[in-house]
Amino acid sequence: MSTDVTDKIPASAPPGRSGSASGEGLLRLMLNGLRRNMRQYGMLIALGLIVVLFAIWTDGDLLLPRNVSNLVLQNSYILILAIGMMLVIIAGHIDLSVGSLTAFVGAFAAVLTVQHGVAWPIALVLCLLVGAVAGSAQGFLIAYLGIPSFIVTLAGMLLFRGLTEILLKGQTLGPFPDGLQKIGNSFLPEAGPNTNYHNLTLLLGLVLIAAVVWQEVRDRRRQQEFALDVLPGRLFLLKLVALVAAILALTLLLASYKGAPIVLIVLGVLVVGYGYVMRNAVFGRHIYAIGGNLPAAKLSGVKDKRVTFQVFLNMGVLAALAGLVVAARLNAASPKAGVNFELEAIASSFIGGASMSGGVGTVLGAIIGGLVLGVLNNGMNLLSVGTDWQQVIKGLALLVAVGFDVWNKRKSGS
Repeated sequence: MSTDVTDKIPASAPPGRSGSASGEGLLRLMLNGLRRNMRQYGMLIALGLIVVLFAIWTDGDLLLPRNVSNLVLQNSYILILAIGMMLVIIAGHIDLSVGSLTAFVGAFAAVLTVQHGVAWPIALVLCLLVGAVAGSAQGFLIAYLGIPSFIVTLAGMLLFRGLTEILLKGQTLGPFPDGLQKIGNSFLPEAGPNTNYHNLTLLLGLVLIAAVVWQEVRDRRRQQEFALDVLPGRLFLLKLVALVAAILALTLLLASYKGAPIVLIVLGVLVVGYGYVMRNAVFGRHIYAIGGNLPAAKLSGVKDKRVTFQVFLNMGVLAALAGLVVAARLNAASPKAGVNFELEAIASSFIGGASMSGGVGTVLGAIIGGLVLGVLNNGMNLLSVGTDWQQVIKGLALLVAVGFDVWNKRKSGS
C-alpha cells in the first residue's frame, strides 16, 4: 500500500506563532526554575523589592553613598552573629546568649585596654579566647550532658549580662585605643590616582565580580557532572547578570563616598570562608546531617556530639568578634549593649531561609535575612516611623518568612 509523502511532513506552525510560542516557553521555563528554587531566591527577590520601595518612599535617600556606608556599619555585628546563628539553627539548636556575650566581651575589652592599658591587639586575641571559652562551656553542656540548648543559652544570657554589669559596675567605659576603634568605624585607605572614586574599593569590587562569576559557573558544571538539577541556561545567565549588577552598584556607591569599611572586608572574608565550609567541607555536611536527621547521621558515623560542641564554640568566637565590633563602633562599652541582638540574629536566620526543624539554610541566606531587617530599620528611620510601629513591621516580616517556609514545606510534601 502506497503512502503519500506529504503524510510524513509535519504541518508548519501558522505564521506569527513561533515567536510568541518561544516567548511563552521562555517565560514558562523561568517560572518553573523560580518555583523549584523559591526557598533560595524568594527572600533575595523580596530584598530587592524592599530596597526599591524604600528608595522611592525616601526620594532616593536610602541609596545615598553615605547612607549605604552607614547601613553596612550599623548592621555588621548583626550579620556576623547571623552567620554563627545560622549554623546553630541548621544543627537543630538555638542560642539565646549571644547578645549578652557580645556585651560581656565589649566590657572585657574595655577593662583590658582602658583600665589596665593592655595593647589592643593582645586584648583582641584575649577577647576572642573568652568567646571561645564561653561557647565551649555551653557546647559541652548541650552536646555531652544533653541539656537542651534553649535552657543552657537562656542561663548563659542571664549569666553574661550579670557579669557585664559586674565588670562595668553599671557604668559606660571608654574610649578605646585608635587601633581598636578602626575595626568598627574606619575605611580602606586611599590609593592610586585621583579618579573621584575610591580606587581600592573599585578594584575589590571587580575582583569580587570575577570570583562570583567563576564560582557560579564552577558550581553549575559540578552539579551537571553529578546529574543534579540546575537552573535553565537563560535563567542562570539572568542570575549572573543580576549578581554582577548588584555588586557593581554597591561598589560604585561605596567608592563614591569613603570606600569600603574595614568591617565589610571582615564580613566578606567570613561569608566566603563559612560559605565554602558549609558547601564543600565535611564539617559543613555533618552540620546539615545532624540537623536534618540525627538518627541517620549517627548510623552514618557522624560524631554528632563533637559537631554540636564545635558549632557552639564557633558561635562563641563570632559573638566575641561582634562584641568587639559593637564596642569599637560605639567607642565605649555599655551595660546595655547587645540587648535583643540574639533576637535579631535568629530573625535574620529564619528570614534568610533557615528551617525550624533544622537541616536547612545557607550562610548567604543569613546575610540576606540580616540585610532585610537592616534595610527595614534604616528605611523606617529615614521615614521617621516610630519604634513601636517598627517592632510591629519587623514582627510581621518574621511571621511571613516562617509562614512561607511552612507553606513551602507542605507544598513540597504534597
